[in-house]
Amino acid sequence: MYQDDIERMQHNVEQPPPTSSDGVQESIITVGQEEQVEQPQLERNKRKLATKFPLVDIPRNLLLAYQSLGVVYGDLSTSPLYVFNSIFVEKLPHYQTPETIFGAFSLIFWTITLIPLLKYVLIVLSADDNGEGGTFALYSLLCRHAKFNQLPNQQAADEELSTYKYGFAGQSTSSSGLKRFLEKHKKSRTILLIVVLLGACMVIGDGILTPAMSVISAISGIKAAAEHLSHGEVLVLSCLIMIGLFALQHFGTHRVGFLFAPVVIIWLITIFGIGLYNIIFWNPKIVHALSPHYIIKFFRETRKHGWISLGGVLLSVAGTEAMFADLGHFTSCSMRIAFSFLVYPCLVVQYMGQAAFLSKNLASIPDSFYNSIPDIVYWPVFVIATLASIVASQSIITATFSIVKQLNALGCFPRVKIVHTSKHVKGQIYIPEINWILMILTLSVAVGFQDTIFIGNAYGLACITSMFVTTFLTTLVMIFVWQRSIVLATCFLLFFWFIEGVYLSSAFTKFPQGGWISLVLAFVFLAVMFIWHYGTRKKYNFDLHNKVPLKWLLGMGPSLGIVRVPGIGLVYSELATGVPSIFSHFLTNLPAFHSVLVFLCVKSVPVPYVSPEERFLIGRICPRPYRMYRCIVRYGYKDIQRDDGDFEDLLIQSIAEFIQMEAVEPQLSSSETPSLDGRMAVISKKALQSTSTLIISEDFGMRDSIQSSKSLTLQSLRSAYADENPQIRRRQVRFQLPENPGMDPAVKDELRDLIQAKEAGVAYIMGHSYVKARRSSSFLKKFVVDIGYSFLRKNCRGPSVVLNIPQISLIEVGMIYHV
Repeated sequence: MYQDDIERMQHNVEQPPPTSSDGVQESIITVGQEEQVEQPQLERNKRKLATKFPLVDIPRNLLLAYQSLGVVYGDLSTSPLYVFNSIFVEKLPHYQTPETIFGAFSLIFWTITLIPLLKYVLIVLSADDNGEGGTFALYSLLCRHAKFNQLPNQQAADEELSTYKYGFAGQSTSSSGLKRFLEKHKKSRTILLIVVLLGACMVIGDGILTPAMSVISAISGIKAAAEHLSHGEVLVLSCLIMIGLFALQHFGTHRVGFLFAPVVIIWLITIFGIGLYNIIFWNPKIVHALSPHYIIKFFRETRKHGWISLGGVLLSVAGTEAMFADLGHFTSCSMRIAFSFLVYPCLVVQYMGQAAFLSKNLASIPDSFYNSIPDIVYWPVFVIATLASIVASQSIITATFSIVKQLNALGCFPRVKIVHTSKHVKGQIYIPEINWILMILTLSVAVGFQDTIFIGNAYGLACITSMFVTTFLTTLVMIFVWQRSIVLATCFLLFFWFIEGVYLSSAFTKFPQGGWISLVLAFVFLAVMFIWHYGTRKKYNFDLHNKVPLKWLLGMGPSLGIVRVPGIGLVYSELATGVPSIFSHFLTNLPAFHSVLVFLCVKSVPVPYVSPEERFLIGRICPRPYRMYRCIVRYGYKDIQRDDGDFEDLLIQSIAEFIQMEAVEPQLSSSETPSLDGRMAVISKKALQSTSTLIISEDFGMRDSIQSSKSLTLQSLRSAYADENPQIRRRQVRFQLPENPGMDPAVKDELRDLIQAKEAGVAYIMGHSYVKARRSSSFLKKFVVDIGYSFLRKNCRGPSVVLNIPQISLIEVGMIYHV
């Protein structure tokens, strides 16, 4: 039987099977139980129903709408604190007349109506990726509907995931030519990735600038009533509040949302009441400024100075991008409810009331919001404004966490610690490293500029750039995902690019007055992302081109030319096919290896979530006597890799199920199968729970597993490790082979070897890699790889920490990569 497998393997080497996206051999067979298929289908049906009929889940959407007020809309809601001041102070000092006040309000009204309401609420929020939003969600959608993907180790089996096909099936003839053009030219795909990274960088820049802008604007109101306070004292108070804001983040989005939502609701009701009072008391004729005719009159009077002042008008929609970036924390329906029925009308009435007050009190423009508050309610409103300014920063901080998680999963950001803060909502996360980096940079900006005018210039440039990128990506989604005509998509692009282009050109005029900080921050983060992505791809390509030849393994026989000792060796690799070079490096330096080998690949796929029923792909490497298997564990870019403590047990059950399945499924063992390396089967977690091949018994603690080890030294080490780390004592699972007279003897022997190897212990084998540029490389490449990429790898979390590998069982093999 073994000889037949060898001959079949050598025969099949000459006939290359289908290839995956990385050009390696691949033959994926999805062998599913009914439970594996039905659950994802049920989830898809529920999502489609919720999308078409959002009213069927009114209580949940109302609850999420309430939470979104405290997380998403704080920034938009506090913009009245500084918008009129930013428009007129330093930009229009000689045009402060009632007519320009009316024109400025008309600009603000139509900007809020066209960008947040029309573009985002009605259109962009529909461009979600299985409920996820942000620039990377749009990029993920595009990668799945066209070959724009820059990610390595993608396989044909990934396209069978239940969350992969999200959108319209097929391809319209009008977009096929554009699709072929973009797929054919590698530079176009690289430019698309850079555009996506730029949009992500600008959102992160927002996360730095928003707290400084909103908190300083709110606290500055105290000087109007307490003139003895110096500017330095106000700045110190602002910094203390910002430190407290970032210290609250570890509690999680859902707790912060429930804490902050009442503040935003009270704030919105307050500014609505103040705005309505000012309209009635000061100038009811302000309602006429809803007509766009006043915009024409505004520019006719102010001309070039009016165009420059658009940077201030832009701040009225700052924070809009967080609506889309935070979509994964809520639902599109809940976001629409909160904005359309509460945020939008309250903002319009407040701006209208503030304009009515200023039209009769032109000298109050430098501190327009606080001067428009009636004296009797000044201090209560000041307290609410201060609290609301703290909330304002929450939306963009939360969006930054979401974007960094997506960047990290897609190989564009160094490894960081990601904490899942909610058991019920998957997308709610907290990243400690990013949180403290944001705090340090925010305090640096606040102390460095000390003026909301300069911070506002940088803030506006970052906001409009991210909106500009979102418009472009949404247009591509319209063409390739929604299957709309190119003409319709082009109209959308030109309409909103014209509006946003005018604001962008105005924001760039303030580059010397603070605008440069946005571009500096974007450049730094873009450099980090690009260097990490470049180094990661070079390292992967090195592994891909230096795989261990299959003939070499076959020539050594089942013993691999060394002693096979009891136990399971989990060899981690980024390769989805083939044997990594680290394995040959290990064999040539050590005289023994484990009796059972599993080549484990933990990879991200361009979908937000992978169902647990579809997570594991199991296959075999080499013929049966070699006892070598492959396991691919797939995660989406929003999935959290938790340490549930049962990974080893699930892996053993999955391999056992595959062994049994291989014996009865002809397509897994037929000689017509192209290659023994690459045949994969989807093993459903539910199928394991319902029809397990092995008998499972459970107990708790580590003592039994310690005593099962053959080495006395290892026993003592594990015992000491268990005493020092009592939290790792989890349930222990023992496997037994059921009495089945009809079982194939070869299958029984293989399952028995698997159980005995598990009882002997599991070792995790990883490569401790050092990436170096070749001597013939250019100076720039040497700088990027030897300095930039090496610095990032040394100062980010190690792969063993991210993958939750127990340190007591870890073996690291040194490898030098010359790329």
